[in-house]
Amino acid sequence: MRPPAPTLVPTPAGDARITWAPAEAPPEALLALGHGAGGGIEARDLQALAAALPPLGITVALVEQPWRVAGKRLAPAPRTLDAGWTPVAAHLLAQGVPLVVGGRSAGARVACRTGAASGAIGVVALAFPLHPPGRPEKSRADELLDCALPALVVQSVADPFGGPAEFPALPADRRLVAVPYGSHGFDVPKRAPVGQAEVLAMITDAVADWVLELVRRPG
Repeated sequence: MRPPAPTLVPTPAGDARITWAPAEAPPEALLALGHGAGGGIEARDLQALAAALPPLGITVALVEQPWRVAGKRLAPAPRTLDAGWTPVAAHLLAQGVPLVVGGRSAGARVACRTGAASGAIGVVALAFPLHPPGRPEKSRADELLDCALPALVVQSVADPFGGPAEFPALPADRRLVAVPYGSHGFDVPKRAPVGQAEVLAMITDAVADWVLELVRRPG
């Protein structure tokens, strides 16, 4: 069965685009994932999740921000990113399936800032950019701490934007998963004792387990 055609969603920042990876059975959850400031939905972790989660009953919606849809090369300011995301979340919430929002890098920040207002039940933050490289004093931890939703953070130990050991103590409803290999993009060096596929499987397993645990939680 072919996946549905991409959906354009009007936003104050221009049209955003949703590329669908539908669950192979009636979905238990809908996971919306945004991309980073330096790339699009072709990122390896986003594509791995779009392939691995639908057989488990999770629909994945890969969301391209309006600036990417318009062919621009530079991401706009955070306020504009949020404006380009919020109507997409509203569109996805209307599908009637429990919504989890997330993304990688800048997309994770957007999900943290807007998640509670969107009606989502949780946030998945992949490669959360805790600080600019080499600038630990410029912490963005408040965006994660203030998101007011359960959150999963999946972070490489070698991420120059902040490894797991740099994160502050998190509330009980936030889970931090350390990926032992890989960069900000979860690239695995050739000398590593595991391959790229194994690292991606660590990521998809962690996200799938957490999302299903969240939606199946009593009450």
